[in-house]
Amino acid sequence: MKSKRMAHDSVHAALNSGDILCEILLRVPEKTLFRLILVSRKWLHLICSYSFRSSYYTRWRESSRLLGFLVCNFLYLGRPRDGFRRPHWEPALPFLSTCKEGDDLKFSGVLKQLGYFIDSSNGLLLCGRHPMTYYVWSPITKQPYQLPQPNQFYRTLCMAFIVEESHDNVICYKVIRAKCVCKPIEVNTVSIETFSSKTGAWKQSTLTYSTGFALCPRTVATVIRGVVYWFAVQKNVAIYDPNLGVRRLSLVKLPAGELTYDYEESVLGESSDGHLQYGQSSKLGIEIWVLEKEQGGNSSVYQNNKSRWNLRYKLNFRVMWKRNLTYADHSKETHILSFLPRNSESFFIRSGSNIFLYQIESKTLDVVRYHGRGSSISWDSSKVAPYFMPSWPRSSLCQDINSFT
Repeated sequence: MKSKRMAHDSVHAALNSGDILCEILLRVPEKTLFRLILVSRKWLHLICSYSFRSSYYTRWRESSRLLGFLVCNFLYLGRPRDGFRRPHWEPALPFLSTCKEGDDLKFSGVLKQLGYFIDSSNGLLLCGRHPMTYYVWSPITKQPYQLPQPNQFYRTLCMAFIVEESHDNVICYKVIRAKCVCKPIEVNTVSIETFSSKTGAWKQSTLTYSTGFALCPRTVATVIRGVVYWFAVQKNVAIYDPNLGVRRLSLVKLPAGELTYDYEESVLGESSDGHLQYGQSSKLGIEIWVLEKEQGGNSSVYQNNKSRWNLRYKLNFRVMWKRNLTYADHSKETHILSFLPRNSESFFIRSGSNIFLYQIESKTLDVVRYHGRGSSISWDSSKVAPYFMPSWPRSSLCQDINSFT
C-alpha cells in the first residue's frame, strides 16, 4: 500500500512539474495530444502555448487542415463604376468546402460580411472591397474586424498580409497596400501604406529601387518569415523586408525555364526548408524552382548577380496523365493552382473544374472533393486559393480577444 502511494505521489509530482509534464507531452502523438487539452486549464494553456508548439514542431512535422478553396473573381475587384458588375445571384466570396468544418464556415453567413477574398495566413482571412474597405476575420473570435479606411487612394494596387505570433501567444498582423504604376520606365519608387494591428493605424511610406520597375497589379504577395515577395513586371520578383528598417526593394529575375510557354501561370510559395519557391505551368507541364539563400548573408537581401534559382522539379503533363488514367481528360488544359504552406512534396493543380493534389514522391494524383461544383466559377478570371487552418488547437481562454484587432 505504501509503495502504491509513493508511486501515486511521484506521478502527481511529475504532472505538476511544468518541465517534466512538457517533456512527457512532447512525446505524445498529435491526435492524442489534442484530446489532453480537456484534462485541465493548466494542460490547455501549456499545449496551446507558443513555446510548447515550437518545441513540438522541432520533434514532429507541422501540419494543417484544408477547409476548402476561396474564390475571388478579378473582374469585380477594384474595377471602375462602368466596369463589370457582379450579378446578385453570384456570391462575392464563393467558398468550395472540402470538409464539415468548411461547410460550417460556408453556411455560417460570415463570408457574406467580408466582401471579396484577398488573402489568408495562419487561419486569418483578409477580405474587403478595394480600394478603401478591408476586414480581417479570425477563426477564434469568429468575428470580422473592419480596418480603418486607408489614407491613400490607390486605383490600382497589390497587397500583402503578414501574420506573426509572439511568445506571449498574441497574434499580430500587418496589411500592406502597394500602388501599382503601369509605366515603369521612369519610375523607381512605389508608394505603400501599412496597417499594423499593434497601432491600429495606417502608415504611409515609399520604397525605392535603383532603376525603373513596377509591381504586378491585383496580386497578393507571398510572405516568408516576415519578408514580402511580390510579382513584378518583366518577369521579376520584388522583395521587401519590413523588419530591416530600410525602405528599399530588391529585384530578382525569375527563371526563364526550359519549356516553350504558350500559356503560362505562375505561383510563389514557401518550401519546407524555408526558401522561396516558384512554380510555372504551360500546356506542356510544370517547373518548380527554388531561390537559394546566400551563404552568410541576410536571407531577405537578394541581388540578380548573386542569387541563384535551382530547378527542383519538372513535370510533363502527358506523362502525368498516362500514370493517372482514371482522371485523364485531355480536352481540359492543366494549370498549377497553388503550393501548400511550407511544403515541397506536393502542390495543387487544376484541370477544368477538377482540383488535384499532386504527390511528387509517388508521382500520383489525388482528386480533391469539394462542395460547390454547381456554382458558376469563371476559372480563367478568378484567383482560387486553398484555405488552411492550423491543426494546432487554439483557445480564446489562452488569448486576449483584442489581440486580433
